[in-house]
Amino acid sequence: MDIYAPFVLESATSFEAAVPTVSEMEQRINAIGKRYPWLVFEGDGKVLGYAYASSHRERKAYQWCVEVSVYIHGDVRNRGVGRVLYSSLFEILRMQGYVNAYANVTLPNPASIRLHETMGFERIGVYSRIGFKLGKWHDVVWFQLRLSEPSTPVPEPNPIQEVLGKERIRAALHEWAQTVKVD
Repeated sequence: MDIYAPFVLESATSFEAAVPTVSEMEQRINAIGKRYPWLVFEGDGKVLGYAYASSHRERKAYQWCVEVSVYIHGDVRNRGVGRVLYSSLFEILRMQGYVNAYANVTLPNPASIRLHETMGFERIGVYSRIGFKLGKWHDVVWFQLRLSEPSTPVPEPNPIQEVLGKERIRAALHEWAQTVKVD
């Protein structure tokens, strides 16, 4: 909760009003992890960041699209943790057969905008005054990243357990983790 709590309590990055309990977070991770990746970056036994994908919409035609989020501990922001988590997440999503990833960023948030643009996301719209938190209205910008360009998608995205068991992804995760400097 060291990572997420400041985003809930001190900013409009998250529109949650109260910090979820550890039990609530475990339930979220377990529910999401049945179908989508939830990645954690650790350093010296401490969680430094996490990224995950979730359903974009529930209707069947949207099944190849995901929403993604990344949260980084304040002590290691701008050191590559977000880039590594997103790179890893997107590779897994591609292997699962997903086509589009969407992300939303509460404005202003220049660091998150920079990360998403660096990762190849394109701005696709702004929801004006969509959330009221900390005594004022906030806009949210939506981003899209094309993960793949299939003429016809796989019949259904590949199960997460199948993808995470592949040596290729384990090697890539290890390699990307070595690019981060957290000291």
